[in-house]
Amino acid sequence: MLINCDVSSLVVDTLYEQAAGENTTVACFYFDFAAQREQSLAAVLGSVLKQIVGGLDEIPERIVKAFRNREKVSGGQRLALAEIVEFLQDTHSRRTFICIDALDECPPGPRGKLLHLLNQILLKSPSTRLFLTGRPHILSEVEKHLAGRAATRLIATTKDDITKFLRAKLKEDATPDAMDKGLEEEIMRNIPDTFSEM
Repeated sequence: MLINCDVSSLVVDTLYEQAAGENTTVACFYFDFAAQREQSLAAVLGSVLKQIVGGLDEIPERIVKAFRNREKVSGGQRLALAEIVEFLQDTHSRRTFICIDALDECPPGPRGKLLHLLNQILLKSPSTRLFLTGRPHILSEVEKHLAGRAATRLIATTKDDITKFLRAKLKEDATPDAMDKGLEEEIMRNIPDTFSEM
């Protein structure tokens, strides 16, 4: 578990690069606080399953059969959460990374259930690894649900990190004439202070 969006992006990009050409699958889900209604546990893990299945050379017959049976129902019914978890537990033939970004944006009740389900997936799929990101306040919850299966790292940005990042981004600005020196100084004075207080 890492606490920093820039680091999580770097890790996920690295996982994708290393997975290319290997018998490895990477599946990611990003929690968005503003879209909680669309992010049921079935939707979250269903998205992960879809990505994993999309990376397979051949879709297992039991998954194909489950989807075909659901299509027969009026309007096409989605897989049940228990079925999705069962299929995710059956990825042991290939190395799989499940990345859940911004886990702290998932409400507490569903978050605990998700962590429990992820633990169940890990128990039956020893080749599956989790990469979770979130703010520090959920660290104890992650450790509780994934006891013995989680190595946690607290990564925090410093004011100096933010200042360096801003300077680099301002140098890359494609429209440098859109900003005067006063605005640039205000950005460099206020933004690092705001983020270092969080």
